[in-house]
Amino acid sequence: MQFLNLSNYLLPTFFPSAYCLLPTAYCLLHTSFCLLPTAYCILPSAFCQLLTNIHHLFNILKHSFLFFLAVVLTTVAPAQTPPDTVPFNHKLLKGVIAFESVAAVTSLTGLSVLWYADYPKSSFHFFNDNKEWLQMDKAGHATAAYYISRSTYKLLRLPGVNGEKAAWYGGAAGFTYLAVVELMDGFSAEWGASFGDLTANTLGTVAFVGQQLGWDEQRILLKLSYHQSRFAQYRPNILGNSLTERMLKDYNGQTYWLSANVHSFIPDSKIPKWLNVAFGYRADGMLGGYSNPVEINNKTLPSFERTRKYFLSLDVDLTRIETRSETLKTIFNLFGFLKIPFPAIEYNSKNQWKLHGVYF
Repeated sequence: MQFLNLSNYLLPTFFPSAYCLLPTAYCLLHTSFCLLPTAYCILPSAFCQLLTNIHHLFNILKHSFLFFLAVVLTTVAPAQTPPDTVPFNHKLLKGVIAFESVAAVTSLTGLSVLWYADYPKSSFHFFNDNKEWLQMDKAGHATAAYYISRSTYKLLRLPGVNGEKAAWYGGAAGFTYLAVVELMDGFSAEWGASFGDLTANTLGTVAFVGQQLGWDEQRILLKLSYHQSRFAQYRPNILGNSLTERMLKDYNGQTYWLSANVHSFIPDSKIPKWLNVAFGYRADGMLGGYSNPVEINNKTLPSFERTRKYFLSLDVDLTRIETRSETLKTIFNLFGFLKIPFPAIEYNSKNQWKLHGVYF
């Protein structure tokens, strides 16, 4: 019965968010069938063809995998955090720990089998990638750490774990998971562990734990938005061919936000409880990690200036919109990591100011 109690929280958010679960589902399926190769013979041919393409898809997702894992955990975490008055349920806690343990071990195994196995091993080492992509990848690391920590906290609150303890455990889980990924990077000859990634992971974890312990709420959210850029067409193998690939691989189209809830800081005001002020960072003009190549395959590429962009905009904290509908609460919880389109003011490294009617 305790398992059923846990599933009551998990299942309602699983089905409406199935598309967000696809990247991890592909990973889990491929890992499972690597362990059960005889199962291929009984699968429909169309599904077998899908499985043969999983490895290629995972190569596309590697750098965005951490963020997608955070999204997946967000979908299964409860929309509303239970209060401290919820009686402690030891059996339900075991279910939560088992769920998170299986998710962590399976996803890390998938990373090892589907990604790192393709590249030679080496002794553990560090490498410096701090100048890659104008630090857009570091913003992604911080955001992933934030949401893994936050989602773990919410899940631990279901069985009645004390709020302060759940915050510490959630932060520890987020940091530890990403530290294991860095460890695997460190043993790969292709990459190496990155102090920059570890720092970003730490900042994302601290952003969650610090707010939860200090304010008992998340007043400042880490958020993401995306729009198609004009740069991916010049290096589709690096920045993506299809829209889905470009959403995951093209840093030129991503913007990361710090979204602060105004009413939380001014509680006596008549400002709507859901209204936020958002500060965004984006970089574009990038055809390569460190610099832009002059030509590819004897074809001259256009010259683009690599540019940092900073934004000021409004936003909506969907989780603060009051509604009695459990369906809407689930939807708001699912899409809460996305920055809502609004007008925005931009300042960039070219010393230019711009006004965007609607920016996403």
